[in-house]
Amino acid sequence: MTLLPSLLRQLENPTLSLNQRAEIRCQLARGFEDKGEYEDARQAMSEFWQRIGDYPKLEGLAPGIAAEVLLRAGVLTGLIGYKYKIASAQETAKNLLSESISLFESLKNREKVLEAQIEAALCYWRAGDYDEARIILKELFPRLKTDDELKAKALLRLAIVEHSTNRLNEEYKILIDNAPLFEKITNPTLKGSYHNNLANLLENMGKVENREDYTDRAFVEYAAASYYFEQAGHKSYRANVENNLGYLYFKAGDFKAAHEHVGRACRILSSLKDKSTLARFQETHARIFLAEGRNAEAEKTARASVMTLEQGGRQDLLAEALITHGTALARLRFYSQAYATLQHAIEVAQQAGALEYAGKAALILMEELGEHLSPRKSKTPASNSLVEEMQRHEHQLIKRALITSEGSVTYAARMLGVSHQRLIYLIEKRHKDLLPLRIPAKRRRKAHTK
Repeated sequence: MTLLPSLLRQLENPTLSLNQRAEIRCQLARGFEDKGEYEDARQAMSEFWQRIGDYPKLEGLAPGIAAEVLLRAGVLTGLIGYKYKIASAQETAKNLLSESISLFESLKNREKVLEAQIEAALCYWRAGDYDEARIILKELFPRLKTDDELKAKALLRLAIVEHSTNRLNEEYKILIDNAPLFEKITNPTLKGSYHNNLANLLENMGKVENREDYTDRAFVEYAAASYYFEQAGHKSYRANVENNLGYLYFKAGDFKAAHEHVGRACRILSSLKDKSTLARFQETHARIFLAEGRNAEAEKTARASVMTLEQGGRQDLLAEALITHGTALARLRFYSQAYATLQHAIEVAQQAGALEYAGKAALILMEELGEHLSPRKSKTPASNSLVEEMQRHEHQLIKRALITSEGSVTYAARMLGVSHQRLIYLIEKRHKDLLPLRIPAKRRRKAHTK
């Protein structure tokens, strides 16, 4: 991208006015944002805005330039706050964006008002207020009459909101109906985001509806997303896509391709020094090793992931890594270590409010270590209550899967990562009260003989 060096050179001109410097710095920050280099974008704004929580320096700026500074400060507050899970960052971002909207409205700058409102909607989404985000975006569309990047960005935001609320059919309609617009625009970051969102949607729909054609299309869309993010120079987005591709190949049983893509994602993250995300991708690697039966490599890789995440990061990701590590330890027959690790996973998941991971850890604990938890074989007096606790978590997880899959044991088994036969056994032998949630198996017709 030649724009950024050009803007940096312009800033060296000592004759620039205050407004000219502010305008160039906003353009520079916008360019870094499109590449995912948020820290560089923040530094580009440092003359007028230092960090999250600081109010921009607007004294001496023309109203239009002041509004642009507020807009960029608001966008970066939302982006950086979301990445590092900074409390109240989205509320701060909304306040800055609201001020920029008021200034742009006073100047009758319609396009900038729309841009700031689209960014504000994203802040509501990040804060979990999906309904408000949807309302804001839908109210904007009658005013977005031109098929341009601004409309494309609004459509992507709405698709993300629908995805977050599991309205997959609505998301599919948004993305498919507007495919010509995303083909038309030239911004590689937006084009990559479109293909990534569509790939993720198709992957999910393929699982839910058991549609192999959707999964096949997801491979193509992820590959397109990776291409455009490489064009944009957006390394973190490309790394995420490569990890998604690797995971999809893993689920398809192509372990060689899975390792190639996840390995590429890890190399990209290593160059960005993003340890937390790198640890998440290492956990994907460990899962692939487990599926191949390479348990020692899985244990080593998962252990590295756990060690990084324990130093700081999302607790739900730590719980997931602990589950993978515990599984590897169990398969290596380090039963006491496996038990302690899976117990830790349950505790971390419960503290993080990630009950699905708590249930998954309990299910794996019972599956991998069940016979070693038997009260008859254990010398621990509390072993009986331990088994009951594990079965309670297992019960909750299976119940949630059956409800989500509307009673389909096949889909529930896929969600839980167990075989169809194994899930039937668990329901019929250990959780008979869940039988009413299951769709009755269809009787096979006997072949008629003449």
